[in-house]
Amino acid sequence: MKGIYRIETRGARSGNTIALGNLRVTVIAPALIRLEWSEKGIFTDKATQKIWNRDLGAVEFIRKDYDDECEIGTSRLTIRCRKVGDGGNVSLRSAVEVIIKNPVGTRTWRHGDKTETLKGTARTLDNADGAIPLGEGIISRSGIAILDDSRSCLINDDGTISAREEKNCTDVYLFAYGHDYKDALRDFLLITGRPPLLPRWALGNWWSRYHRYTQEEYLALMDEFARRKIPLSVAMIDMDWHITKIDSSIGTGWTGYTWNRELFPDPKQFLSELHKRNLTVSLNIHPAEGVGRHEEDYEAMRKSLKRADDGETIPFDMTSPDFVEAYFSCLHHPKEKDGVDFWWIDWQQGEKTKLADLDPLWLLNHYHFLDNKKSGKDALILSRYSGEGSHRYPVGFSGDTVISWKSLDFQPFFTATASNIGYCWWSHDIGGHMLGTYDEELQVRWVQLGVFSPIMRLHSSSSEFNHKEPWLFGAGESAAITGFLRMRHALIPYLNTMNVRFSRDLVPPIRPLYHEFPEENEAYDFPNEYFFGTELIACPITSPAKKDLRMASVRAWIPEGSYTDIFTGMTYEGKKTVVMYRPLESFPLLLKAGGILPLESEVFVSLGAEGKFVQEDCGAGEGSDFYRTEFGISGEGVFFIRAPKGKSAEYYIHFLNCDEVLSAESEICGQKRPSDFRYDPLMRKASVRVSVPASGEAAIRLSTRKNEELGRKMVLSRCFSLLDKAEIDFVRKERLFSAVKKGGDTASVCGEILAEETDCDFVSALFERICSR
Repeated sequence: MKGIYRIETRGARSGNTIALGNLRVTVIAPALIRLEWSEKGIFTDKATQKIWNRDLGAVEFIRKDYDDECEIGTSRLTIRCRKVGDGGNVSLRSAVEVIIKNPVGTRTWRHGDKTETLKGTARTLDNADGAIPLGEGIISRSGIAILDDSRSCLINDDGTISAREEKNCTDVYLFAYGHDYKDALRDFLLITGRPPLLPRWALGNWWSRYHRYTQEEYLALMDEFARRKIPLSVAMIDMDWHITKIDSSIGTGWTGYTWNRELFPDPKQFLSELHKRNLTVSLNIHPAEGVGRHEEDYEAMRKSLKRADDGETIPFDMTSPDFVEAYFSCLHHPKEKDGVDFWWIDWQQGEKTKLADLDPLWLLNHYHFLDNKKSGKDALILSRYSGEGSHRYPVGFSGDTVISWKSLDFQPFFTATASNIGYCWWSHDIGGHMLGTYDEELQVRWVQLGVFSPIMRLHSSSSEFNHKEPWLFGAGESAAITGFLRMRHALIPYLNTMNVRFSRDLVPPIRPLYHEFPEENEAYDFPNEYFFGTELIACPITSPAKKDLRMASVRAWIPEGSYTDIFTGMTYEGKKTVVMYRPLESFPLLLKAGGILPLESEVFVSLGAEGKFVQEDCGAGEGSDFYRTEFGISGEGVFFIRAPKGKSAEYYIHFLNCDEVLSAESEICGQKRPSDFRYDPLMRKASVRVSVPASGEAAIRLSTRKNEELGRKMVLSRCFSLLDKAEIDFVRKERLFSAVKKGGDTASVCGEILAEETDCDFVSALFERICSR
């Protein structure tokens, strides 16, 4: 096969493999071993669909041989192996015992023992209306997880795929990391293959809709987004870009490679116009039915494959190297030359190929991604998950979900938990795909989740009533959706930094709370709450608002330290559980003390602790120039910026969790000067504008003081705002606000409210505003 379809792999490190008859042990890391069992004594050193690298460097271990046993010990585990000669009749379970030593406790493992993990992800959410079962991950509260690679096919040096020589072999990897979850995930990503760097444009808003657009209609829609200043970065065209009405003797029309020129009379010009609008373009494909005689590229495919001129459909077969090369060179490359940037692989047609246990979805993902990398191009595909190792082929398409609150409620957990198997770039049909009922509040909350997800892609079914254009909703809902879509693009500098860190440092852009707090029980009890990058905690709202309160709520756990919501300015102290109440236009997004959030032209910094953040901008993608901008906050509260070489910047710095500001002073390249500032007492936020020359430095120092009276006014204002919008009788409002105004310590005020109110939501919402800073 062509060189682009070959991959770099590394076998086991010399000296780390011990063969004992039917058994072979490979020590990969102190807490990671490979166990192979073969009745024929046949082992493999080739890369597999899942594992590409078995050399993580030198590992210290001790081997002790006895008459009938071999003992292999690392700092984390001991492997006891029965020696079995030719014709031995034992199994892997009876031949190997592993004693694992970690802070979780010493325990023994044998092959076949059940291991409960914290789960991983699933192939698709097609037709899901709420929760679905998930596959296993590689981290576990018990400290043990297994990755079974026995059914994987082999990847040959020339890029072809072949079956294993022995079908009934056992090939497993034991992860014995205890609660060192981040180390387990790092080593998993190292042996399966590093996640690639996404092109920067992938982090913006994607537009997609299953709809028979015309060329003129689609371009007009893109112009309407631009006119309304709603940013987009990716334009996707679903299957109606190609001919779908064909002779039934050929197929159903789901598969197609020929532009429908009734809808798109000039495809090349259409793609060019999208590029002029700074949009990256993707087309949808369903390749299962092969290439029929009606296709424009049929003759090219037939000649490339040296098939008879009989008009028969060319069957889809990604196990054939010849088909793979013709599939790309005849069907895809010409369209890419015309302007298609990447492909949406919409595979829903089974899991079998000519090779046993080889999933066609995996083949499509593998070869499409490698092909998309040709000529150093920024590589991307959109496709469903095809098993462990799929993080090498971003981005994930989670499928066609039912539009419901249950579906929304499952997606935060589903997205964050996928990090347990390294699959960190899920893209959902934001707003849901099909069925369900029209619910504008649901749409807003789903868009909010999408903005604080790895990938933000709007999509919907072909129903003419199932639209996602923001301006087609009510005024309040439209304003909220528009504001959050704009914020998504403002977040790109932060998201791109997380993109770099995931590819380089193997730190997932989204993580469950227990990745950082493995010993805290509460970190496991809030599955919908997650770290969004290194600085933020997101607490998605996934249930409708209480009508009379006109706010929706979410129960969240605050880790140790203090965290400030960038939308409300409310600061919460850990370690505690809180219930947060938010109107439709707000989303609980918490910035830790010392945390720094760089946006396109703004920077949020939360006071109360030291912190540092290095923004890394990878430009267009892999191989492009990197710009590093350093931000930091000292223990004395001095904020500094170091601009990169060749790139100046102007920022609006927002200081959260900030006491009353008396003055502000900036120092630009050593020159001190007073600075204008704005202080918002309700948000407890001070804002200062600063310009930093290329390669220059800037520092901002605030002079502040605690103001108890200002703090009391803040509490009154927050409570008044809540009650003012509530749909309850005026006497009840006045009675509750009077209880708040009586003042006194927090306990006294809360006691007055309890004496006046029995509705738990009203009590809880007022308490949140009184008890937070």
